[in-house]
Amino acid sequence: MADTNLRPKYISFDIYGTLINFDIDPTTRRLLDGRISEEQWPAFKKQFRGYRFDEVLGDFKPYEQILQDSFDRVCKRWGIGPTEGAGAAFAEAVRGWVAHEDVPAPLKLMGDNYKLVALSNADDSFLDISIPKLGADFHAVLTAEQAQAYKPRYQAFEYMLDTLNAKPEDFLHVSSHTRYDMHPMHDMGFRNLWMLDRGYDPIGPGYDLNTVKSLDEINKHLGL
Repeated sequence: MADTNLRPKYISFDIYGTLINFDIDPTTRRLLDGRISEEQWPAFKKQFRGYRFDEVLGDFKPYEQILQDSFDRVCKRWGIGPTEGAGAAFAEAVRGWVAHEDVPAPLKLMGDNYKLVALSNADDSFLDISIPKLGADFHAVLTAEQAQAYKPRYQAFEYMLDTLNAKPEDFLHVSSHTRYDMHPMHDMGFRNLWMLDRGYDPIGPGYDLNTVKSLDEINKHLGL
């Protein structure tokens, strides 16, 4: 296990997927409305995820537009026409998502002892709804809308550092996403990186990640 700062100034988090259950499949299936077969679903799902990642690499646009454009692009690749209102349907679903069952209790314990920071790839309006579902107090809730950039762009992480007048060594960061969080943060000099493995991404060597299956494991490391 990599060396860690036992008393970080901040514990920062990715939100969607890591703390909030990223339950996008039901809405995706409904919008497809039987236009692909069940056998094609795994490939479509994987490619849709890839297009969402590609969309956040460019200039900032609202999260609903990210969802609309990525869905239209993957559908075009599959020979499916654009779906009007898909972005709005996905956005409504996101606002309805809830915390993973294993999050609220250990997160509250963390929040009682450390300053929690959210750094989320969404607009303020999404976090206004999602953060209260987590059951813990956050010192700062930072979004792509505020930064005018999505992770993995450095601008998003620079916004967190500048807003908090902090340095990479001030943070213990928790995420379930290697491409969005862990890889760019490592390259920027963050070293207290904790991969909460929920099966989204493969975990390769070379990034000094502490890999855990629960927030409880991190709390034990912190002596809580």
